[in-house]
Amino acid sequence: MAARFSPEDLLICYRRGVFPMADSRDDPSLFLVDPERRGLLPLDAFHIPKRLKRRICQDPFRVTFDTAFTRVIEACAESQPERPSTWINSSIVNLFSALHREGHAHSVECWDGDKLVGGLYGVALGGAFFGESMFSRATDASKIALVHLVARLIDRGFVLLDAQFYNPHLSQFGLIEVTREDFRARLKRALKVPASFHPPRDQSIGSGSAGLSSMTGATSVSDTPAGISSVNGSSPSGTITRSGSFTGAGAVQRITQIS
Repeated sequence: MAARFSPEDLLICYRRGVFPMADSRDDPSLFLVDPERRGLLPLDAFHIPKRLKRRICQDPFRVTFDTAFTRVIEACAESQPERPSTWINSSIVNLFSALHREGHAHSVECWDGDKLVGGLYGVALGGAFFGESMFSRATDASKIALVHLVARLIDRGFVLLDAQFYNPHLSQFGLIEVTREDFRARLKRALKVPASFHPPRDQSIGSGSAGLSSMTGATSVSDTPAGISSVNGSSPSGTITRSGSFTGAGAVQRITQIS
C-alpha cells in the first residue's frame, strides 16, 4: 500500500468494508483485508458469561473512554507469550492516532489505580463500530473493556459491532460469522444510522436513550470528566455520568435490557 495512505483513505476503506493490516510489527507496509467470512458481535444478542457478570458488577477496574488512545494501541501492538507477533506496525499506530484526533477512532481503558491494565480500540462510522484489537495485563481486563464498549454502543444507538474474524475467544459473547455479502448489506444499513460515540456536552443523561432512568430508579449526573466512568464503590448500581458511562452493574443492565 502507498506510503502516503491517509486517514481519509482509511475511512473510505472502512465504508467499503475492508481494513488494513501489516504482516508484522516490523514490516512498514500495509495491505487491505476483505474477509470472505466476517465475525460480528450482535448488539441485540450480546452474551455475558455468569462468572464475568459477577466480576463486572464488583467494579474491579476504573473504566474510561478516549483518555489514553495511543497507550492502548501501543499496548495492543506489544508481543505477548501467547501472541509473539502482532500485525500493528508504526504506520497503523500513526494512522489510527490521526483518526482518533479527528474523532473517528476510540479507545476503552481499564485502570488499576494509575496502571493501565487492559483496553481496546476501534473505529466508529455512522452506526457501525469496527473493533480492531484488545489487550489485557490483568485478569478479565480486556473482557470488561469489551462489555463497557457494548453498553456504550447500545446506549449511543449503534447497530453493528464488527469483530473482523471469527475468534474462539469471543465466541463466549455470542460471536457469529456471516458472509462478505451479508456483512456489506449490514454495513450499508449501519452507515446510515446517525449514532455518536460521545453524547453532546449539553445532553442530559437519559435523553435519547429509552429506559435509562428506569434501570435502577436512581440516575445520577456527576461532574466526572467526559469519558470517565463513575466507579468508586459507592455509586448506586446503574449510575452514569454526563459522558454516558456506566458502573459495572449499569453496563450489565444496559446490555441485558435488549439481549
